[in-house]
Amino acid sequence: MCKKLFMTYLSVILVLSVLFFAGCSVKSSEGASTGLSGSSSSKKDSKGEKRTTVHEYLLPEAAGTVVYGNDIVSIDASNVSEGYVMIQYSGGIEQIRVQITVPGGTTYTYALAAGSYETFPLSGGDGSYHIDVLENAYDDLYAIAFSQDISVTLNDEFRPFLYPNQFVWFTQDYKAVEYAASLSEDSSDDLDYVEHVYEYVIDNISYDEELAANVKTNYLPNIDTTMSTKKGICFDYASLMAAMLRSQGVPAKLVVGYSGDAYHAWISVYLKEIGWVDDIIEFDGKTWSLMDPTLAANNSSSSVAEYIGDGSNYTIKYSY
Repeated sequence: MCKKLFMTYLSVILVLSVLFFAGCSVKSSEGASTGLSGSSSSKKDSKGEKRTTVHEYLLPEAAGTVVYGNDIVSIDASNVSEGYVMIQYSGGIEQIRVQITVPGGTTYTYALAAGSYETFPLSGGDGSYHIDVLENAYDDLYAIAFSQDISVTLNDEFRPFLYPNQFVWFTQDYKAVEYAASLSEDSSDDLDYVEHVYEYVIDNISYDEELAANVKTNYLPNIDTTMSTKKGICFDYASLMAAMLRSQGVPAKLVVGYSGDAYHAWISVYLKEIGWVDDIIEFDGKTWSLMDPTLAANNSSSSVAEYIGDGSNYTIKYSY
C-alpha cells in the first residue's frame, strides 16, 4: 500500500544540534566551589552508619509485549509504566528524528540512529503522549515514517529520572557507575552521597572550550569518555552527574533551558528529606544552591552564589 508522504518543517523544535552548546560558555576558574554548603558530609553520622549502596541497576528493556510500528519503525511500549519508551529505526535514511509530545503539549525532539533500540524518557508524567518518527526528505523537510499515541500511567513519578536514557546513558559496566558505587560506600546517607558526586564532578572535570566551539550536530555525551578525558561541556557535566546519581537510586533530572539568555544544561535532584533540589532552598539552617555543576566548576563560590541568587536566572524548558 502506498504511504502518503506528509511533510513537516522542523525549525525551532529541532534544537538538538545547538541546544546544549550555545549557552555553555563559562568564566575562567577562580577556585572551584561546590555551590553547596552545609550538606551532611560536614557532620558524619555519629553512629557510623552508611547509606545502602545499589548493586542491581535499573536498565531499560525492549520486552516486545507491546510494540507499535511498520516495516522500518518499531516502538516498544512494553515498559511505559516504568517511565520510558524504546524506539528502533531500520530504514535507509541517515537523518532520523523522534518527536515526543508530552501531556501539556511540550514537544521533545531527539536524533535517532538506524540500528538498535534507543531509550527515551516519558518525562511529562501520567497522560497521553504522541510519538512521531520522522525521516529527512531534503534540507530541513522531514516526512512522518510512523506515528503513535500511547497512554501512560507511571508506577512511580520518579521512574523516568532513575532509568538510563539517550541523554543520560549508562550500564552496570560503565566506569562511572563503578566509581559512583565507591562514592556511595563512603557516604552516610543520600545527602552525603549527592555532595560527594557533586564535588567529584566539579573538582575533576574542566570545561572544554574546543569542544564547545566545534561540537557536531546530534552530539551525545558519553559519561565514561568525560571521566577519562576529564573534560566536557555543560551537557557532559549534567549527564555524568545525573547518571552517577541515578545509578545509586537518587532521582535526577537532566534539565535544559535558559541560563540568562543562553541555552544551558544542569541537573535537578530529588532528596527524600527536602524534595527536588532545583532552586534555592533551606535545609538544617544551611543553604543548598541549584545544582549547576558546569557553573560551580568554573567560577568562584561568590560568583556562583551571586548568579544563582533566587533561581530567576534559570528557566526550565525540558527535563530528561
